[in-house]
Amino acid sequence: MLIWVILFGSISAALFLYARHQPFPEHGKIAGFTFAFTALVLFIALGSPRPTAETVPPLLAIVLGGWFTIIGGYHMGRTERDVIVAPLSGILLVSGIFGLVTLGWTEQTTTEQIGNFVIASIFVLLEIYLLFRGLVVGIQGITWSKSGLRQLERGLIFGDYGAISHFERSWDMEDPALSAMAHSALALIYKSNNDDEQYQIHIKKLDRFGGWNSVDSSWLEAINGRLNVNASTNFGEE
Repeated sequence: MLIWVILFGSISAALFLYARHQPFPEHGKIAGFTFAFTALVLFIALGSPRPTAETVPPLLAIVLGGWFTIIGGYHMGRTERDVIVAPLSGILLVSGIFGLVTLGWTEQTTTEQIGNFVIASIFVLLEIYLLFRGLVVGIQGITWSKSGLRQLERGLIFGDYGAISHFERSWDMEDPALSAMAHSALALIYKSNNDDEQYQIHIKKLDRFGGWNSVDSSWLEAINGRLNVNASTNFGEE
């Protein structure tokens, strides 16, 4: 039981740690709180006068790990808002499967052992893919742009979690349009804060990608709208 408490607690701590470096940290924090609560419940169960059944911890790991693996996979592949929930929850899922199929291993028939091994191996391969897709490939630049817009809506501009820091991470060497969007957003933010030095720096970088004409007008309107700039402003003009 103590091993499961440590496992749930470790995954929870990892989620809280990595969530701080995600553009949308709430997904990792929700999973982290859930696993931390489960670890607390299992820890309390250690002192229970009635021993907890051996199947309870691995079943909890399968249900909770599987649920958050599905949610994390959705965000990883569809919304592109999170890349840590799926691989870290997958560790719990795989651990739960191994913990469940190995119960009474010596009493199982050869056919049952082979079947359980094949099932566990399939989930291990899935977990390897999730780890590669999430922790190696990481967050796409466009996701940082989306989170930058959200920070502007919240009025969070400066600091480690402000809009500027998010837009500064939204470069993409393979997508010049995305880099132009980031520089244009930063230029408009610095202009609204009367920081001419930083404004000129990003204007020069924006010129490398074609200047203001290379950026879609709807993007500029979105940035200016969140900066409370008049809708009739002539974007990019001094």
